[in-house]
Amino acid sequence: MFPTVNTMLGYRLLFGVYTGIVPDGLDDLGLGDVDWAGDKTILLDYVKGRTAEESRTLTPRATRLLQQWTDHSALARQFAPPDLRDALWVRYDSHGRGPWVARPATGNTIRQWVAARGLVGDDGEPLALNMHRIRTTYDSMRDRRVWAGSRRATLDPNRSPQVEGDHYLGAGTPKQRALVDEIIAEAQNDMLRRAEPPVVLAGEDVVELVRDYPQKVASLGLNDEALAALVGGARDVFTAACGDQLSGLHGPKGKPCPARPWVCLLCPLALFTPRHLPNLMRLRAFFARQWDQMTQAEFMGVFGRYDQRLAEILTPDAHFTSKALLAAAAQVTDDDTELPLRPEEGTR
Repeated sequence: MFPTVNTMLGYRLLFGVYTGIVPDGLDDLGLGDVDWAGDKTILLDYVKGRTAEESRTLTPRATRLLQQWTDHSALARQFAPPDLRDALWVRYDSHGRGPWVARPATGNTIRQWVAARGLVGDDGEPLALNMHRIRTTYDSMRDRRVWAGSRRATLDPNRSPQVEGDHYLGAGTPKQRALVDEIIAEAQNDMLRRAEPPVVLAGEDVVELVRDYPQKVASLGLNDEALAALVGGARDVFTAACGDQLSGLHGPKGKPCPARPWVCLLCPLALFTPRHLPNLMRLRAFFARQWDQMTQAEFMGVFGRYDQRLAEILTPDAHFTSKALLAAAAQVTDDDTELPLRPEEGTR
């Protein structure tokens, strides 16, 4: 009937994980800080000790939990002293100064709560639960960005490296392990492809390709007729000549490659020649427009590696002469209509 400190701690810990509010913000919450905006939304006001008063719109999950706690503690509030009835975490405690308490739980109470539930760490000792680290768990659950530059890439302080590895990297069944191995192999191959230098011909001669890139020619497995088509333009895509559009590197095998124009910059099947310079310049202008409308982190996450490869290809006198680069740049009008873009990829 009356929630005890053990029940309250369970609610409070879960509420902290769901909202990310620091302990000093949770300790002094009252019913007056809970502002219902409709039937399913709560605007919560709280005071963060190191800053000032803040507010947050709770997620549906946090809203349901808070409603469940207020319903659970409603009867207790009727019997609590008038000065404690508005405290959010009011509970019955016959062993303390109580029997009615609203103050934060002490460290000793938390340790007793952990021991009563048999929570232990990897060392077999009672789990050292740090209330101030609950926000880290909230951030890790909320973060859904890519791993590169993500806060989720660091270990949760409430977990050991072994637990993190078992939880996120462990695969239980042989099929799951095979899928994980396949993902790892694909990632490693992708990294190797990125490390390979671009295949750039200063001219458009099959003899030059065979002479300067014998390993590349061997890996493509093309005969003389196919090599002539590759260098001559019969296999051109927007930014390069493609060794095999049906190879399935970026889509189903046996079907035309669905990759976007900039993806070709890092593809091992791509061959860049002087006739591709105007389109490469158009792609550089497109990257510049994207840079102007995106944050640095967003741009580097989406286009960064392609922009670096493009800069490597278009470095003056590295592959093409400055005169050829200037002539190609003169053909660029700096407009989205120059590229085969989807509507959502436009910059205007």
